[in-house]
Amino acid sequence: MVGRAGQGRRRVAAAVAVGVLALGVAAQPAAFAAGRPDAVQRGLDGLVREGGVPGALATVTDGRGRTRTYTAGVGDRVTGAAVPRDGQVRIGSNTKVFTAVVLLQLVGEGRLGLDDLVEGHLPGVVRGDGFDGRSLTVRQLLQHTSGIPDYEAEVGEAIERGRYVAPREVLEIAFRHPATSTDGKTFHYSNTNYVLAGLIVEKVARRSLAEEIDRRVVKPLGLRHTYFPAPRDRTIREAHPHGYHQDAVGAPLRDVTEIDPSAAWAAGQMVSTNSDVNRFFSALLEGRLLRPEQLRAMQTTVPVAEGSDVGYGLGLMRRPLSCGGVYWGHGGDITGFETRGGVGPDGRAVSVAVTVDPADYGVTRRLEGLVDRALCR
Repeated sequence: MVGRAGQGRRRVAAAVAVGVLALGVAAQPAAFAAGRPDAVQRGLDGLVREGGVPGALATVTDGRGRTRTYTAGVGDRVTGAAVPRDGQVRIGSNTKVFTAVVLLQLVGEGRLGLDDLVEGHLPGVVRGDGFDGRSLTVRQLLQHTSGIPDYEAEVGEAIERGRYVAPREVLEIAFRHPATSTDGKTFHYSNTNYVLAGLIVEKVARRSLAEEIDRRVVKPLGLRHTYFPAPRDRTIREAHPHGYHQDAVGAPLRDVTEIDPSAAWAAGQMVSTNSDVNRFFSALLEGRLLRPEQLRAMQTTVPVAEGSDVGYGLGLMRRPLSCGGVYWGHGGDITGFETRGGVGPDGRAVSVAVTVDPADYGVTRRLEGLVDRALCR
């Protein structure tokens, strides 16, 4: 969440079903081997040269916390400025994991339950064709098994025009459509689920979602380059590459760096850096953010499609690695940027971003493959 109308959602659906495919500039600590460009650098170079992305950046953090950063391409197509090393990007649906963590912390504190009915926290809010808050649980929201329809396809133009879109407005858009399923078990990715989860956080915590993410996650972990943009804030605060949009394969790229990401809200509004995202996912999987019971719940998955070996938990995705085992992460698509990454079984963390929401799904396959290659080194 949130890319161009419809295409972002289709790309997410395809990405979660595909699993591991093919991937991938650069502060170089001595801990990493020198010599010819490694697989990550070659992957980023390929994304620019063959994938047609303007710029790409990545961070690899090994199990001991040693970090290497990479860049390729240009950060500004007009000036030719370099991609800022570990620059800030819009992280899209990685925001869902922050939202889920805060909600699960509240569960661990006994302030709500995963099997609470949505109606109990948002009375009268969720009513539609085939879905009703009186029969849906908080767990189903976080796991995308509620059947509540998505709104993404109808807000792309508002995002690009910089129009503020309030959470209740996106609910109105989503609720015009029928349920995607009614069994309460079938996975169907819907940003609407996380808008509702964000509203539940605010109702229970009696603070804004942005405040809760900041005080519960960002500050305790020292994520100095991570923030939840204020309403109508279209800028990216620190050094960052420009983000671009492409309407179709081969179409011109348009600079969409400054957008109003409010329509994404709890589902995709945040800004961060690859190194901060690595730190966040590592801390989460090390048990530093959640109690064991809530972390186990977060890692209890349903298949994203029949026969798929990719699973979705409560805001976390499990993907198989080509070298064996699995990694945990999420990924994000929003106007101007696409990100992928996660943490492998040995604690190595990888985050990769490109500075376009590409029309070509081949770019996404390359990103996912690069993550796999970097985690399997």
